[in-house]
This record gives sequence, C-alpha cells and structure tokens, in this order.
Amino acid sequence: MNPSFTDLGVAPQFAQALARQGIMEPFAIQIATLPDAIEGRDVLARAQTGSGKTLAFGLAALTRLLGTDARPRKPLSLILVPTRELAMQVSDTLRPIAEAAGLRQRLIAGGMPYNKQLEALDRGVHMLIATPGRLMDLADRGAVDLSSVEITVLDEADQMADMGFMPIVREILDLTKPGSQRLLFSATLDGDVDAIRKAYMNSPVTHSLAPASASVDTMEHHVLLVHPMDKEVITAQIGSREGRTIFFMKTQAGVDRMADYLTSQGVAAGALHGGKTQAVRTRTLDAFKSGVTPALVATDVAARGIHVDGISLVVHVDAPRDPKDYLHRAGRTARAGESGTVVILAAPKQQRTVSALTTRAGVNPTVKRVRPLDAHLVEVTGAREPSGEPWFPPREPASRGRSASRWGAKPTTRSDKPRYNDKPRANDRPRQFEDRAPRSFDDRAPRTYEDRAPRTYEDRAPRSYDDRAPRTDRRDDRPERTSAPRSSAARTAAPRAEAGRSSAPRKYDDRAPRKYDDRAPRSFDDRAPRKYDDRAPRKYDDRAPRTSSDRTSSSSHRDDRAPRTYSDRAPSTDRYRDDRAPRTSAPRSDAPRSDRPNRADKPRHSARAKAAAGRPHKADPAKRGSAPSTQGKRRAT
Repeated sequence: MNPSFTDLGVAPQFAQALARQGIMEPFAIQIATLPDAIEGRDVLARAQTGSGKTLAFGLAALTRLLGTDARPRKPLSLILVPTRELAMQVSDTLRPIAEAAGLRQRLIAGGMPYNKQLEALDRGVHMLIATPGRLMDLADRGAVDLSSVEITVLDEADQMADMGFMPIVREILDLTKPGSQRLLFSATLDGDVDAIRKAYMNSPVTHSLAPASASVDTMEHHVLLVHPMDKEVITAQIGSREGRTIFFMKTQAGVDRMADYLTSQGVAAGALHGGKTQAVRTRTLDAFKSGVTPALVATDVAARGIHVDGISLVVHVDAPRDPKDYLHRAGRTARAGESGTVVILAAPKQQRTVSALTTRAGVNPTVKRVRPLDAHLVEVTGAREPSGEPWFPPREPASRGRSASRWGAKPTTRSDKPRYNDKPRANDRPRQFEDRAPRSFDDRAPRTYEDRAPRTYEDRAPRSYDDRAPRTDRRDDRPERTSAPRSSAARTAAPRAEAGRSSAPRKYDDRAPRKYDDRAPRSFDDRAPRKYDDRAPRKYDDRAPRTSSDRTSSSSHRDDRAPRTYSDRAPSTDRYRDDRAPRTSAPRSDAPRSDRPNRADKPRHSARAKAAAGRPHKADPAKRGSAPSTQGKRRAT
C-alpha cells in the first residue's frame, strides 16, 4: 500500500487541497523525492514525463514555506521552466494548493503585461514561477531581488539546455542565496545538466525512476508508410476521428498550412507555435482542453509540459530530429497511467531513417504501408472521412469581457440575440453573408441638381467698409518718449551713465583706441586640416566658352593700342657674349681651369638650369610638341 501525502511529510492543509481535487495517492516520483526535498536536501531526479513531477517539487517547496512572510520584490522560492505553456501549467496546478495555506505565488513569463507582474512583486510573493528570459529582464531592471530565495527548482533542465538558456540560468543561480536548496528535474542528466549539478548543487540525492525510452506498457507505436501525395488526405482523415489528437510538425509555417487545410476539410483544429502571441496560444490551449477543437497542430513547443487529459493519439506528421524529441512528443499521451497510441507518417524513402530513430529511442514499432481509409489505418487511428465543409471557430458572445476567452463558449447564433419581436424564423441558423441580397447601386435614383434653386449673390447685402470701426494704432497709447534719466531699476540689467539720455551725444573720438595686442594670438593649429578630397573635382567642360565680352574694363583698353611689331624692338644684346673673343677652331690653351675668369655672376637662362630649378622649359618637345628649342642660338647683332 502506497503511503499518503501526510506520511511523506506534506502539510495537512495541502493534503486536504489535493483530496478536493481528487488526488488521493502520490505517484512514484513523489514518494521518492518528497522526504528528501522537505528535509532540505538537494535533489537530482529523472522521471518519465507526465509522472507527477510538478507536485513533487511544488509540495516540497510549499511545505517548507509555511509560516514565512514574503517581503516586497524578494520571493522566497523560485521555479524555472523553459516555456510559457509549462509555466502556466505549473501555476495552475500549484495555485489552489498554495491558496489553501495562504501563500502567494506569481507567474512571470514573456508575452504578458509588465504592470501586473510588477504590482504582484511589489506586494510580495512566496513562490515565483518564471521563464529565464523574462525573469532576467526584471532582475536587470531591479524589479526583483533573488538574494532571499531559499529553494530553487529547475524543471525540464535538459530542454532549457537545448534551447540555449543555460547561460541565463547560471546568471540567475548566481543571484540566489548561496548554499540554498536546489531541486533539479530533467529527462536526462548529462551535458550541461551535469555541469549545473557540479557547480551549484551540494551532495544531491539522485532519483532515477525511468529509463530514457518510451513506456511500452501503456503506448502503442506504429510507423505508417504513406505516399507523399496522400499525406495531407490521411492527416485530415485522422483528424476527423473521435478523441483528442496532437499533430506535430517541424516548422511554424508547416503548422499554419496544415491547420488551414484541416479546417477547410471540416476538421476542428487549432494551431500552436512560438510565433503566435501569448493570448492566441492561451485561447488555442483552452479550446483544445475544453474539446472545442479536438485536434491540435503544433511544433515542439507543445512537446513538453502540456498536460491535457484524454489525449489518445500523437501523430508525427514530420518525423522528429532525435530520439529525445520523439520521447517528449510521445509523452503527451499515456500520461498518469492512461493508454495511448503514437504514429509516425513517413514516406517509403524515409523508412531507414525512421527505423534508426525508433531504435535509438528504445521503441519497436509496427511498420506498414497504408492508403487513405485503409483498413489498417482505420484500425490504428480510428480515421474517417471528413465532412468537407469548412469549419470556423465559434464567435465570442457579446456578454463576455474582453479578457475572457472566446474559445470553449457556446456558439453564438442569431437566436441568442434579442429581437424586436418573438416570432421564430423559419430558418434559425447563424447569419451568413451569402444569404444577403447583392448590394446594387443601380436601384438608387440618380442625384440631380436641377431641383435645387439657383444660387444668387444679389440677395446678399453689399459689403461695406464704412461700418467698420476706424483703425487705431496701439502705439498712440504709449507714453511720450523723453530724454529724462531712467530709474535705477531700469538700469539693473545694463547700467549706463548717470546722465541717461540727457548726456552729450556719443562720440567715437572719446573711445579708447582699439588694441590688437590684447587679443589672444590667432592659432591655426586648432583648425581642422583642410581636405581637398571632399571637394567635387573641377570640370572645365561645364564652363561656358570664353568670349571677348567677358573681358574686364581694364583688359578692354588693350584694343586701343597699336599692334605690336618686332621691328620696333631694340636689337638683343648680350653684354657677356659681346666681350668675348670670336670663336675659332684653334686648339684650346693648356692653361689650368682655375685661370679662367669667374662667371658666377652671369644669370643662368639655359634649359638645364630651368630644369634643375623645377621649371619646365617652354621649348621642351614633350611639353609643346614642337622642335627642339633654338633659344640659345641668338641672331648676330
């Protein structure tokens, strides 16, 4: 006989709250972990999904929090979960139990209003259920202080590692009270999970109650080989079955596309993935739990933490990536002792890949090729032909508030709304736009302006300017300006001479001479260096051709001068060359070069001198395109 919750150390008020919910006996994971957790020891547990882990760590934390007072912004216990859906489920499970003992708990997750969460933290909470991202955001803002946390729970730690949350989880654990109690629940205890154990847990007690494989006692596993062209048809036939069904797909776009196809075939289905807002995700889950939409198409966001009673079939429309994903998807059925069926829809060419996947997951499925409405398909899944009429979600009643969910309510019809008379209609059904007569603009009479009296201006009184009051100048109301000295109050801002306006007129000769020596020396070093690269390149093509009219007045006088002739010019003389003796072909003297006269004072006009000075020679063939210069060969005078 299993022990009761009270025998495991749970407070009596919590046991009574569980009894009111119909939970009388603890599960195996609760029996194994509750005594150690209530005693205050660190616990490291691995258990099959759906085995009651939420009550295992929730009851332990609430029992230890009895009789404590929560201060504003300083929670006493913390439960970290990877997804919003799992956080909402943990909060819904523990709320009635915490209220039975007067303990306050609060959900902190993304996609929810900040204001309500901040107000709850300001009032003080005993237990905080949060996702890592939003909690770290509030901690950075200073809205929450984790230094008083006595109990920290990591639920689905392996999924948080797969989602990349471990760096944030480490930062959060560093903010909690050193040496406090930590409970870690995970499907696997390797990799990053084992690193967390080594870094933040003190001699934890390990409880491993389930192997890393699916339960073959309560689940049936099948692989149905279907033609790719028949996959959507078979999916719609499975969705038309009786009972709740979850269809798992890889991508968000695939989820939306499949959900639209199912509803177009008459299957009441909802779509759930991380790309939807939190309000839409909440309404979709409420509709699935209440039975309004017995089929749910989802990504792996629904593979963990989603607990819905009565899920009898899990369909892998897209095969999972690894065995861990397969186990978590399959864990949505056969929960808490119930039975369920897991089916993979695969193409024939995927048979080898799917076989390797199921082998690593520890599953030996039945493999068979099926066609739409095949006998084996109907036997395994209960498939049937869909109605073919499009299905639309029920409309939200007008009496419900904006915050209430429109899912799960009674479908609103025209008969539910007040009418002007009580006579029933012959066809009492929801209003449809197809029943309305087509709107026609041709039935209206054309608009005419002939019936209107003509507009006349003679009936209006003539405009007169004589009736208007004479224009006044506001300047006439001002006092007359005088040269009397002003009061001292008027000179507070800018004092002037005592004589005021009656003083002698201001003369510039009375001014002190302006001195430039008093000024600070002008410095060009402070100025930014001039850059020519930013300037647009100069283009000569854009310039208008030069004309004689563009000459200035000074240059226009040149036209009055007589033309210049070369005959009026004095003959060129060279004072140095004239003194030289005529050049002969006689051999030169053997006298040393030092005896020659000094010619340093002679101006250097040769091409070689100009080239050495950096000036181009005007007779350079490369520059002018002409013959070599003959400048040095002067005419004989």
